[in-house]
Amino acid sequence: MEIEGKVKLIGEAQTFGSNGFRKRELVVTTDEQYPQHIMVEFVQDKCDLLNSYGVGQDVKVSINLRGREWTNPQGQVKYFNSIQGWRIENVSQSQPEGMPPVPPMEAFEPADKLNEEDHDDLPF
Repeated sequence: MEIEGKVKLIGEAQTFGSNGFRKRELVVTTDEQYPQHIMVEFVQDKCDLLNSYGVGQDVKVSINLRGREWTNPQGQVKYFNSIQGWRIENVSQSQPEGMPPVPPMEAFEPADKLNEEDHDDLPF
């Protein structure tokens, strides 16, 4: 799945527990009639993907939806969802990386300037 929008917030990397689990949060504001502020978690080595992005940039984020079950000490079962990012791309009006540049359109000669010999005899 993918989310497109403008970067609203990029959090600092956080480390949890003795095993060094890392997490970094990104908030993307979608561009729709009713914009949504979607929080996406980047974990472990994916945290570093956010280093070259800033607030206000238009991005496309590839995500996975994650769900888990947890039983609290009282024996009640709870369910939690999270959105995990695994790729982020800059979305801009410029040519995508790796694509050859599009040459500018040449000025076309107006139809009234065409030579008579270039004219074909089609009825339409």
